[in-house]
Amino acid sequence: MINEKRLKELFLDMVNIYSPSGKEEEIISYLKDYFKKYKVDFEYQEVEESRGNLIILPQSGESEIVFVGHIDTVPAFDYENYEADIVGDEIYGLGTADMKSGCAAMIEAFLTYKEKVKKDFSCSLALVVGEEESGDGAFELCRAYPFDWAIIGEPTNLLPCFGHYGYVEISLVTYGQKLHAAVSKPDKNAVKIMMDAINMILDYLGQKGDILYNIRDFSSSQSGFASPNRCEAYLDLHIPIKYAIGSLVFEIEDLIFSKFDSEEIKLSLETIHHGYELSNKASMPKLLKNIYEKMKLEFNPTDFKSDSDAPIFWQSGIKPIILGPGDLSVAHTKDEFVNFKEIITAANLYYNILTNTAK
Repeated sequence: MINEKRLKELFLDMVNIYSPSGKEEEIISYLKDYFKKYKVDFEYQEVEESRGNLIILPQSGESEIVFVGHIDTVPAFDYENYEADIVGDEIYGLGTADMKSGCAAMIEAFLTYKEKVKKDFSCSLALVVGEEESGDGAFELCRAYPFDWAIIGEPTNLLPCFGHYGYVEISLVTYGQKLHAAVSKPDKNAVKIMMDAINMILDYLGQKGDILYNIRDFSSSQSGFASPNRCEAYLDLHIPIKYAIGSLVFEIEDLIFSKFDSEEIKLSLETIHHGYELSNKASMPKLLKNIYEKMKLEFNPTDFKSDSDAPIFWQSGIKPIILGPGDLSVAHTKDEFVNFKEIITAANLYYNILTNTAK
Protein backbone atom coordinates (compact mmCIF):
# COMPACT_ATOMS: atom_id res chain seq x y z
CA MET A 1 0.00 0.00 0.00
CA ILE A 2 2.65 2.53 1.00
CA ASN A 3 5.69 3.50 -1.10
CA GLU A 4 8.40 1.29 0.41
CA LYS A 5 11.26 2.78 -1.63
CA ARG A 6 10.35 6.33 -0.60
CA LEU A 7 9.94 5.25 3.01
CA LYS A 8 13.39 3.68 3.11
CA GLU A 9 15.06 6.69 1.52
CA LEU A 10 13.37 9.03 4.01
CA PHE A 11 14.29 6.85 6.97
CA LEU A 12 17.95 6.56 5.96
CA ASP A 13 18.18 10.31 5.40
CA MET A 14 16.71 10.99 8.84
CA VAL A 15 19.08 8.58 10.57
CA ASN A 16 22.07 10.12 8.78
CA ILE A 17 21.21 13.57 10.14
CA TYR A 18 22.63 14.03 13.63
CA SER A 19 19.87 15.50 15.82
CA PRO A 20 20.48 15.15 19.57
CA SER A 21 18.14 17.06 21.88
CA GLY A 22 18.75 20.78 21.59
CA LYS A 23 20.44 20.44 18.18
CA GLU A 24 17.56 19.51 15.90
CA GLU A 25 17.99 22.40 13.44
CA GLU A 26 19.35 20.33 10.54
CA ILE A 27 16.65 17.68 10.61
CA ILE A 28 13.98 20.37 10.96
CA SER A 29 15.31 22.05 7.82
CA TYR A 30 15.42 18.72 5.98
CA LEU A 31 11.80 17.87 6.88
CA LYS A 32 10.57 21.34 5.90
CA ASP A 33 12.06 20.84 2.45
CA TYR A 34 10.67 17.31 2.30
CA PHE A 35 7.12 18.45 2.97
CA LYS A 36 7.48 21.26 0.44
CA LYS A 37 8.69 18.75 -2.15
CA TYR A 38 5.50 16.70 -1.74
CA LYS A 39 3.29 19.80 -1.42
CA VAL A 40 2.19 19.03 2.14
CA ASP A 41 1.21 22.11 4.11
CA PHE A 42 2.65 22.32 7.60
CA GLU A 43 3.02 24.69 10.51
CA TYR A 44 6.25 25.45 12.29
CA GLN A 45 5.71 25.89 16.02
CA GLU A 46 8.73 27.56 17.61
CA VAL A 47 9.82 26.02 20.91
CA GLU A 48 12.94 28.11 21.29
CA GLU A 49 15.19 30.00 18.91
CA SER A 50 16.08 27.78 15.90
CA ARG A 51 14.17 24.80 17.35
CA GLY A 52 10.54 23.91 16.92
CA ASN A 53 7.84 21.37 16.12
CA LEU A 54 6.57 20.60 12.62
CA ILE A 55 2.81 20.06 12.52
CA ILE A 56 0.52 18.86 9.74
CA LEU A 57 -3.13 19.70 10.34
CA PRO A 58 -6.40 19.13 8.48
CA GLN A 59 -7.58 22.18 6.55
CA SER A 60 -10.07 22.89 9.33
CA GLY A 61 -7.12 23.30 11.70
CA GLU A 62 -8.58 20.80 14.15
CA SER A 63 -8.60 17.05 14.65
CA GLU A 64 -9.32 14.58 17.42
CA ILE A 65 -6.24 12.45 16.79
CA VAL A 66 -2.59 13.43 16.47
CA PHE A 67 0.28 11.16 15.45
CA VAL A 68 3.40 12.14 17.39
CA GLY A 69 7.05 11.40 16.76
CA HIS A 70 10.13 12.96 18.31
CA ILE A 71 12.92 13.81 15.90
CA ASP A 72 15.65 14.17 18.51
CA THR A 73 17.96 11.43 19.78
CA VAL A 74 20.34 10.88 22.67
CA PRO A 75 23.95 11.98 21.96
CA ALA A 76 26.02 9.67 19.76
CA PHE A 77 28.26 7.09 21.39
CA ASP A 78 30.71 7.55 18.53
CA TYR A 79 30.50 10.76 16.53
CA GLU A 80 32.33 9.09 13.64
CA ASN A 81 29.95 6.12 13.40
CA TYR A 82 26.35 7.06 14.15
CA GLU A 83 24.92 6.85 10.61
CA ALA A 84 22.77 4.11 9.10
CA ASP A 85 24.30 0.71 8.36
CA ILE A 86 22.18 -1.84 6.48
CA VAL A 87 22.59 -5.54 7.27
CA GLY A 88 19.91 -7.51 5.45
CA ASP A 89 16.52 -6.29 6.70
CA GLU A 90 18.07 -4.71 9.78
CA ILE A 91 19.15 -1.08 9.81
CA TYR A 92 21.59 -0.01 12.51
CA GLY A 93 22.30 3.53 13.65
CA LEU A 94 21.54 6.22 16.18
CA GLY A 95 17.80 6.80 16.50
CA THR A 96 16.78 3.88 14.29
CA ALA A 97 14.49 2.40 16.96
CA ASP A 98 14.01 5.51 19.08
CA MET A 99 12.35 6.83 17.11
CA LYS A 100 13.15 7.93 13.59
CA SER A 101 11.60 4.71 12.31
CA GLY A 102 8.27 5.69 13.84
CA CYS A 103 8.60 9.25 12.47
CA ALA A 104 9.38 8.04 8.95
CA ALA A 105 6.48 5.54 9.02
CA MET A 106 4.06 8.27 10.10
CA ILE A 107 5.25 10.69 7.42
CA GLU A 108 4.95 8.03 4.71
CA ALA A 109 1.43 7.13 5.91
CA PHE A 110 0.37 10.77 5.52
CA LEU A 111 1.96 11.06 2.06
CA THR A 112 0.26 7.85 0.91
CA TYR A 113 -3.07 9.07 2.28
CA LYS A 114 -2.67 12.37 0.40
CA GLU A 115 -1.89 10.57 -2.86
CA LYS A 116 -4.42 7.72 -2.70
CA VAL A 117 -7.38 9.02 -0.69
CA LYS A 118 -7.15 12.56 -2.08
CA LYS A 119 -9.15 13.98 0.79
CA ASP A 120 -8.33 16.30 3.64
CA PHE A 121 -6.30 14.64 6.38
CA SER A 122 -8.44 12.97 9.04
CA CYS A 123 -5.73 13.32 11.71
CA SER A 124 -2.80 15.56 12.53
CA LEU A 125 0.90 14.80 12.61
CA ALA A 126 3.34 16.43 15.04
CA LEU A 127 7.10 15.95 14.83
CA VAL A 128 8.42 17.32 18.10
CA VAL A 129 11.79 18.24 19.56
CA GLY A 130 13.34 17.70 22.96
CA GLU A 131 11.84 14.38 24.07
CA GLU A 132 15.14 12.92 25.22
CA GLU A 133 15.82 15.84 27.55
CA SER A 134 13.09 18.17 28.82
CA GLY A 135 10.05 17.30 26.71
CA ASP A 136 9.79 20.98 25.75
CA GLY A 137 8.41 20.19 22.30
CA ALA A 138 5.56 18.12 23.73
CA PHE A 139 4.76 20.75 26.34
CA GLU A 140 4.48 23.42 23.65
CA LEU A 141 2.33 21.20 21.41
CA CYS A 142 -0.07 20.34 24.25
CA ARG A 143 -0.28 23.98 25.28
CA ALA A 144 -1.52 25.04 21.85
CA TYR A 145 -3.66 22.14 20.55
CA PRO A 146 -6.60 20.37 22.25
CA PHE A 147 -6.38 16.89 20.72
CA ASP A 148 -8.41 14.03 22.19
CA TRP A 149 -6.02 11.21 21.31
CA ALA A 150 -2.32 10.88 20.56
CA ILE A 151 -0.58 7.95 18.88
CA ILE A 152 3.09 8.11 19.84
CA GLY A 153 5.55 6.10 17.77
CA GLU A 154 7.95 5.00 20.50
CA PRO A 155 9.43 1.49 20.00
CA THR A 156 6.92 -1.14 21.15
CA ASN A 157 7.45 -3.85 18.48
CA LEU A 158 4.06 -2.67 17.20
CA LEU A 159 2.27 -3.82 20.36
CA PRO A 160 -0.20 -1.11 21.44
CA CYS A 161 0.48 0.30 24.90
CA PHE A 162 -2.68 1.55 26.63
CA GLY A 163 -0.84 1.91 29.94
CA HIS A 164 2.33 3.78 30.89
CA TYR A 165 4.56 3.38 33.94
CA GLY A 166 5.23 6.39 36.11
CA TYR A 167 8.74 7.78 36.23
CA VAL A 168 10.76 9.46 38.97
CA GLU A 169 14.29 10.77 38.53
CA ILE A 170 16.06 11.14 41.88
CA SER A 171 19.25 13.13 42.33
CA LEU A 172 21.42 12.17 45.31
CA VAL A 173 24.39 14.14 46.63
CA THR A 174 26.36 13.00 49.67
CA TYR A 175 28.95 14.89 51.67
CA GLY A 176 31.85 13.60 53.71
CA GLN A 177 35.26 14.63 55.03
CA LYS A 178 38.42 14.67 52.98
CA LEU A 179 41.05 12.67 54.86
CA HIS A 180 44.26 10.89 53.92
CA ALA A 181 43.46 7.44 52.52
CA ALA A 182 45.34 5.73 55.33
CA VAL A 183 43.14 7.32 57.98
CA SER A 184 39.86 7.49 56.01
CA LYS A 185 36.76 7.03 58.13
CA PRO A 186 33.96 5.03 56.43
CA ASP A 187 31.22 7.07 58.13
CA LYS A 188 32.84 10.25 56.74
CA ASN A 189 33.48 8.93 53.22
CA ALA A 190 31.03 10.46 50.73
CA VAL A 191 31.13 7.38 48.46
CA LYS A 192 30.43 5.02 51.37
CA ILE A 193 27.52 7.21 52.48
CA MET A 194 26.18 7.16 48.91
CA MET A 195 26.50 3.37 48.68
CA ASP A 196 24.67 2.94 51.98
CA ALA A 197 21.88 5.32 50.90
CA ILE A 198 21.41 3.62 47.52
CA ASN A 199 21.39 0.17 49.12
CA MET A 200 18.68 1.32 51.53
CA ILE A 201 16.56 2.51 48.61
CA LEU A 202 17.17 -0.68 46.63
CA ASP A 203 16.23 -2.84 49.63
CA TYR A 204 13.01 -0.86 49.91
CA LEU A 205 12.28 -1.24 46.19
CA GLY A 206 13.08 -4.94 46.39
CA GLN A 207 10.26 -5.37 48.86
CA LYS A 208 7.87 -4.02 46.22
CA GLY A 209 9.17 -6.51 43.68
CA ASP A 210 8.03 -4.87 40.43
CA ILE A 211 9.51 -1.36 40.41
CA LEU A 212 12.26 -1.02 37.78
CA TYR A 213 15.32 1.03 38.66
CA ASN A 214 18.56 2.24 37.11
CA ILE A 215 21.62 3.69 38.86
CA ARG A 216 23.57 6.13 36.70
CA ASP A 217 26.11 8.98 36.66
CA PHE A 218 27.73 7.78 39.87
CA SER A 219 30.78 10.00 40.48
CA SER A 220 32.82 11.47 43.32
CA SER A 221 34.99 14.54 43.71
CA GLN A 222 38.60 14.07 42.61
CA SER A 223 40.46 13.47 45.84
CA GLY A 224 43.74 11.81 44.97
CA PHE A 225 45.05 9.51 47.71
CA ALA A 226 42.31 10.62 50.07
CA SER A 227 38.67 9.98 50.84
CA PRO A 228 36.28 12.06 48.67
CA ASN A 229 34.18 14.71 50.37
CA ARG A 230 31.40 14.73 47.76
CA CYS A 231 29.59 12.11 45.67
CA GLU A 232 26.73 12.32 43.16
CA ALA A 233 24.40 9.75 41.63
CA TYR A 234 21.04 9.52 39.89
CA LEU A 235 18.32 6.92 40.25
CA ASP A 236 15.70 6.29 37.57
CA LEU A 237 12.54 4.63 38.90
CA HIS A 238 9.96 3.19 36.50
CA ILE A 239 6.85 2.63 38.54
CA PRO A 240 3.83 0.41 37.75
CA ILE A 241 0.51 2.19 37.59
CA LYS A 242 -0.80 0.62 40.81
CA TYR A 243 1.60 2.65 42.98
CA ALA A 244 0.88 6.19 44.16
CA ILE A 245 4.06 8.08 43.31
CA GLY A 246 3.57 10.65 46.06
CA SER A 247 3.38 8.00 48.78
CA LEU A 248 6.32 6.09 47.29
CA VAL A 249 8.57 9.16 47.22
CA PHE A 250 7.55 10.10 50.76
CA GLU A 251 8.51 6.64 52.01
CA ILE A 252 11.91 6.84 50.29
CA GLU A 253 12.64 10.28 51.73
CA ASP A 254 11.46 9.20 55.18
CA LEU A 255 13.72 6.15 54.98
CA ILE A 256 16.80 8.14 53.93
CA PHE A 257 16.43 10.94 56.48
CA SER A 258 15.80 8.49 59.30
CA LYS A 259 19.40 7.31 58.71
CA PHE A 260 21.23 10.40 57.42
CA ASP A 261 20.97 14.08 58.30
CA SER A 262 20.76 16.95 55.82
CA GLU A 263 24.48 17.71 56.18
CA GLU A 264 25.31 14.24 54.87
CA ILE A 265 22.87 13.86 52.00
CA LYS A 266 20.71 15.90 49.66
CA LEU A 267 17.83 14.22 47.82
CA SER A 268 16.13 16.07 44.95
CA LEU A 269 13.35 15.03 42.59
CA GLU A 270 14.46 16.12 39.14
CA THR A 271 11.52 14.66 37.19
CA ILE A 272 8.14 13.23 38.15
CA HIS A 273 5.83 11.76 35.50
CA HIS A 274 2.68 10.03 36.66
CA GLY A 275 1.61 6.87 34.88
CA TYR A 276 -1.82 6.18 33.46
CA GLU A 277 -4.03 3.43 32.06
CA LEU A 278 -6.61 3.68 29.28
CA SER A 279 -9.71 1.55 28.97
CA ASN A 280 -9.53 -0.93 26.09
CA LYS A 281 -13.25 -0.27 25.60
CA ALA A 282 -12.66 3.34 24.56
CA SER A 283 -13.02 4.39 20.91
CA MET A 284 -9.36 4.32 19.80
CA PRO A 285 -8.45 0.98 21.42
CA LYS A 286 -11.54 -0.58 19.83
CA LEU A 287 -10.63 0.89 16.44
CA LEU A 288 -7.07 -0.42 16.75
CA LYS A 289 -8.29 -3.90 17.60
CA ASN A 290 -10.41 -3.97 14.43
CA ILE A 291 -7.51 -2.76 12.30
CA TYR A 292 -5.15 -5.33 13.80
CA GLU A 293 -7.63 -8.09 13.03
CA LYS A 294 -7.96 -6.94 9.42
CA MET A 295 -4.17 -6.73 9.03
CA LYS A 296 -3.74 -10.10 10.80
CA LEU A 297 -1.39 -8.61 13.38
CA GLU A 298 -0.96 -9.76 16.97
CA PHE A 299 -3.15 -7.60 19.23
CA ASN A 300 -1.67 -7.91 22.69
CA PRO A 301 -1.98 -4.58 24.56
CA THR A 302 0.66 -3.94 27.19
CA ASP A 303 2.22 -1.15 29.27
CA PHE A 304 5.09 1.10 28.23
CA LYS A 305 7.74 0.78 30.93
CA SER A 306 10.08 3.62 29.98
CA ASP A 307 9.68 7.37 30.26
CA SER A 308 8.39 9.31 27.25
CA ASP A 309 6.39 12.37 26.25
CA ALA A 310 3.15 10.43 26.84
CA PRO A 311 2.62 11.57 30.48
CA ILE A 312 2.88 15.17 29.27
CA PHE A 313 -0.01 14.52 26.89
CA TRP A 314 -1.95 12.67 29.59
CA GLN A 315 -1.56 15.51 32.09
CA SER A 316 -2.80 17.90 29.36
CA GLY A 317 -6.03 15.94 28.90
CA ILE A 318 -4.92 14.09 25.75
CA LYS A 319 -5.17 10.29 25.83
CA PRO A 320 -1.91 8.79 24.50
CA ILE A 321 -1.44 5.35 22.97
CA ILE A 322 2.17 4.31 22.39
CA LEU A 323 2.61 2.28 19.24
CA GLY A 324 5.69 2.08 17.07
CA PRO A 325 8.27 -0.10 15.34
CA GLY A 326 11.48 -1.19 17.01
CA ASP A 327 12.51 -2.79 20.28
CA LEU A 328 12.90 -0.62 23.38
CA SER A 329 15.70 -2.86 24.68
CA VAL A 330 18.11 -1.71 21.95
CA ALA A 331 17.26 2.00 22.19
CA HIS A 332 20.02 4.23 23.62
CA THR A 333 22.66 1.58 22.88
CA LYS A 334 25.59 1.62 20.46
CA ASP A 335 24.04 -1.31 18.58
CA GLU A 336 20.61 0.26 18.12
CA PHE A 337 18.73 -1.16 15.14
CA VAL A 338 15.30 -1.76 13.67
CA ASN A 339 13.95 -4.26 11.14
CA PHE A 340 12.83 -2.43 8.01
CA LYS A 341 9.94 -4.86 7.47
CA GLU A 342 8.54 -3.68 10.79
CA ILE A 343 8.75 -0.06 9.63
CA ILE A 344 6.76 -1.01 6.53
CA THR A 345 4.11 -2.68 8.69
CA ALA A 346 4.02 0.40 10.94
CA ALA A 347 3.46 2.72 7.97
CA ASN A 348 0.61 0.53 6.70
CA LEU A 349 -0.87 0.39 10.19
CA TYR A 350 -0.77 4.18 10.53
CA TYR A 351 -2.25 4.51 7.04
CA ASN A 352 -5.14 2.23 8.03
CA ILE A 353 -5.79 4.36 11.10
CA LEU A 354 -5.95 7.43 8.86
CA THR A 355 -8.35 5.84 6.41
CA ASN A 356 -10.57 4.38 9.15
CA THR A 357 -10.94 7.79 10.82
CA ALA A 358 -11.61 9.66 7.57
CA LYS A 359 -14.87 11.58 7.54
